[in-house]
Amino acid sequence: MNWLDTILQGVLLGGLYALFAAGLSLVFGIMRLVNLAHGDMIVLAAFLILVLVTTLGLNPFIAALIAMPLMFAIGWALQYFLLNRTLGKDILPPLLVTFGLSIVIQNGLLESFSADSRRVFAGSLESASVNLGPVTAGIMPLMTFFSAVTVIVCLNQLIYRTSVGRAFRATSDDPVTAGLMGIRPQRIFAMATGLAMVVVTIAALYLGTRANFDPTSGPS
Repeated sequence: MNWLDTILQGVLLGGLYALFAAGLSLVFGIMRLVNLAHGDMIVLAAFLILVLVTTLGLNPFIAALIAMPLMFAIGWALQYFLLNRTLGKDILPPLLVTFGLSIVIQNGLLESFSADSRRVFAGSLESASVNLGPVTAGIMPLMTFFSAVTVIVCLNQLIYRTSVGRAFRATSDDPVTAGLMGIRPQRIFAMATGLAMVVVTIAALYLGTRANFDPTSGPS
């Protein structure tokens, strides 16, 4: 049953990559903004969780809950005060700004934490597993996969069944017309990036508990 185990592990690993992609696709889908610093934001969130765990002695999942509003605020501020100024018909300004942001984050983390690899320890969950018939799956990979499914379903419901989601879709289609209807595109864009940073924090939690990371892990 090695082939079945390989397929299962590939699907579960795909859940982690789905979390990585969810925040990026949210920003690109609404603003058509290619964020080259997305990976670095994931690593930044992982280091934030690590700091909360090591300094306050918190459980990693509790630390992630605390990190979420902080990352939302960081994403909201970056979009509202910086990235909104780069949006337009030319795709080059956002690429240049986010590339520079990537370098700033990497070097800031290197200065603060050095180049050593780190890991967020989740205790017994790291080695816990469950039998699924002929194969065995780890608890953490399963949690990662189901978290990815939950995030995608919640984002779908938010976008298609709420007033905020309608504002997202309207602004994505035509920000000028949306503005005439009373929607403020700059704030909608900032909210979308803040929401993407919440997803990034969830991805960072599972990245930090399943693999080693360092300040240069973002681009890879």
